Amino acid sequence: MLVDSPPEPSAETAPAPPTRRAIRAAGLFVSLAVLVLVALASIAIGAKELSLEQVWHGLFEDSGTYGDVVVGERLSRTVLGLLVGAALGLSGAVLQALTRNPLADPGLLGINAGASAAVVTAITFFGVTSLSGYVWFAFAGAAVVGALVYFLGGSRGATPVRLALAGTAISAALYGYLQAVMITDEAALSKMRFWTVGSLASATNTTIEQVLPFLAVGTVLALALARPLNAMAMGDDTARALGAHLNRTRGLSMAAATVLCGAATAACGPIVFVGLMVPHVVRSFTGPDLRWILPYATVLSPALLLGADVIGRMIARPAELQVGIVTAILGGPVFIFLVRRRRTAQL
Repeated sequence: MLVDSPPEPSAETAPAPPTRRAIRAAGLFVSLAVLVLVALASIAIGAKELSLEQVWHGLFEDSGTYGDVVVGERLSRTVLGLLVGAALGLSGAVLQALTRNPLADPGLLGINAGASAAVVTAITFFGVTSLSGYVWFAFAGAAVVGALVYFLGGSRGATPVRLALAGTAISAALYGYLQAVMITDEAALSKMRFWTVGSLASATNTTIEQVLPFLAVGTVLALALARPLNAMAMGDDTARALGAHLNRTRGLSMAAATVLCGAATAACGPIVFVGLMVPHVVRSFTGPDLRWILPYATVLSPALLLGADVIGRMIARPAELQVGIVTAILGGPVFIFLVRRRRTAQL
């Protein structure tokens, strides 16, 4: 009696290869795991050396010395780093899509310059000395400059080139004003020296509470703009044919980037390259779809920022190197590499 052999597996019955969507989702899950590990390292590692047992006691059991260091300093610093990193990555991704320039960052439209100039004004002319005072002046400066750039860029007729030119011109003028005030006022120079390098060291629960509402609103708005920004990436005519409202999308994109970058800069000073590097790197493996770029940037940007902050705490013990300096050191070579790679691709 002959027994029929089982049929050979066909292309129809063979397991289908994972789709690109599934790969992206898995990558996002891995990115979240990386962020969790970096956040734990940020809590466990600091300028003051503590064992893991001491960190555990300070986090959950001890309200004394270890608790002051772990909860009062490192935990607040880590939370602020998570919020600020996500804000910088999102604002950078939105601005790159808005200006259609993958090498753009929040500084391109003058937002950092507006926040810095406002803080210098607050210190020099209004005698503001507290971080809580810096927050509101910095945010107001970023908001005013964002609105001014949008107006000078053409408002309803704004184009990526006009916005970039307006932002560059305003940045140059504001940085000239900033340098002039700081040179002529030694007190302002002394107080601004720490803030302008970008640091998470002054993180407090009060600062987090002040900027959290703005960061939450900006994050929701930026994520909601993924689809219309995708349409605009194909050109204005195609975007109109797809039903996108160009002027509304540009205005909301400027508002989202201004709120995110303004609040982040207000909380810890201008931190460069995070909003440039992460969206650009993410785009290399997600493609141009902002529905994936924005979530990835939201996760990987704080991982980069907190990782740089941990490096700054480790290499200069018992002192520390500010995170803005570390990101600048890391970001300079990366920026040169990206520019050369982009130029080579165009040849």
